[in-house]
Amino acid sequence: MLQSLHVKNLALIDEAEVNFEKGLNILSGETGAGKSIIIGSVNLALGGKASRDMVRRDADYALVELIFQIENEELEEKLKALDVYPEDHQVIMTRKLMSGRSVCRINSETVAASRMRDVASCLIDIHGQHEHQSLLSYKNHLKYLDAYAGNEVENVKTALAKAFKTYQAKKKELSEASLDEEQQARELSFLQFEIEEITNASLQDGEDEELETLYRKLANGRKIMESVGTAHELTAGSGENASELIGRALRELISVSAYDETMQSLSDQLSEIDSLLGDFTHELSAYLSEADFSEELFCRTQERLDEINHLKSKYGDSIEKILHALEEKEAKAEKLAHFDAYRKQLEDELAKQEAVVRNYSDQLHEIRQKYAKIFVKEVTQSLIDLNFLDVRFEMRFEKLDHYTANGQDDARFYISTNPGEELRPLEQIASGGELSRIMLALKTVLAEHDDIETLIFDEIDSGISGRTAQMVAEKMKMTGKNHQIICITHLPQIAAMADAHFLIEKMAENGSTVSQIRMLEREESISELARMLGGVKITDRVLESAKEMKELAESK
Repeated sequence: MLQSLHVKNLALIDEAEVNFEKGLNILSGETGAGKSIIIGSVNLALGGKASRDMVRRDADYALVELIFQIENEELEEKLKALDVYPEDHQVIMTRKLMSGRSVCRINSETVAASRMRDVASCLIDIHGQHEHQSLLSYKNHLKYLDAYAGNEVENVKTALAKAFKTYQAKKKELSEASLDEEQQARELSFLQFEIEEITNASLQDGEDEELETLYRKLANGRKIMESVGTAHELTAGSGENASELIGRALRELISVSAYDETMQSLSDQLSEIDSLLGDFTHELSAYLSEADFSEELFCRTQERLDEINHLKSKYGDSIEKILHALEEKEAKAEKLAHFDAYRKQLEDELAKQEAVVRNYSDQLHEIRQKYAKIFVKEVTQSLIDLNFLDVRFEMRFEKLDHYTANGQDDARFYISTNPGEELRPLEQIASGGELSRIMLALKTVLAEHDDIETLIFDEIDSGISGRTAQMVAEKMKMTGKNHQIICITHLPQIAAMADAHFLIEKMAENGSTVSQIRMLEREESISELARMLGGVKITDRVLESAKEMKELAESK
């Protein structure tokens, strides 16, 4: 469950620390007090979209930190599969916003925002203010059923997605192999030309690098010889040179070495230099005698490099890639030479792969049909619990005329909310308040079939009141017995059911506006319920009603 939330320098929040409880946690407050900022901060810490505008004015950064207490072994194993290892059964997720960038961390390890979202999907489910609108698109309906069916569906979907990818590739390959005889002949002729062009070049691995080295040497031969000649003249040429001068210096030192031991050491060093210089001049002389610029060799080298570079421009930027292209063209030419057999092979391969895709699609359909019966029954009961008195709910399937990575199922929810009314597509008849309740019904049913411990609802109560509001409150209280629920609400019926009630209020502080959040004691909670019931003026009667509402909720 979500144990605590720490927010600093985010929007209207200077700094806030919230310790959530098990069960039903209610967040209430005046409109504009900053309730949605709290949910927004949670989304931010879970890898949601961030912007510099979120950082509080005059602050250098904003920080959001979530601490989750992991109490489920299966959930802990899921996290480990994502390379997240709870420390003391805790996962700490942090997001820091700075100028132009943000830093995400899980247990102090820096991670990508996408990784934060993957981990978050295991820990928490957030229902935003307008998420129920997603029910108006029937393409989302199948997602809820698949989520309900869990691993049994996901395993087949994974296998199907892989098989479908191969099927699409085979289909494309066959489509590209639709050539008439004239096209076949023309393409085969062109391939044979390219094969001959590469083959005749007799390329060798590494040949281009050796030729480029030789070309650089030959192209700069004149400059090389001039520099080598000058070096030879200075070290061993006629007249006064380095070798002659060192020899004279050595003879001078030897002549006086008998008078001073130091001279012996110096003469030994100079003797070594003389010997090294002798070896050097010998090698330099050998290079000069062997060096001979050949115009013919230079031309041959240049022509060969031009040939190789021409092939590189057509078939790849290295000899290795050119030779690989040759193999591919030879294989393609072989197919074209026996085109009918090749096309028949492709057709057979496509038929086999289509059979694999069809088999997985059929399996997926059967699993969905099986779970749909149970899912519909549980959702219907949940809708009844939410004051849909004479509700009928179905999920109808149609078969697509083509394969997809998600199977061939085209499914949508049908509902009737009034006696005698025929079942119609959900998006055609549901009002805003009804959509909110339908979404709550779906969420509570799904919550019983996954490992997600924390559910957040941001004003799921929009469009409802009276008896319906009371039944929604009771449903959320019941769900809170097995899950942690965090709910932003304007309805006193829901707030009265709180196991922990938090008040968010806006106030002026040091010349600026800030939002603060604090947990209410029982009497303070009753006062907040009175405000939600009576508005600006709270009379004794309203206060008594609030107290009665709280006592009634506590008896549930």
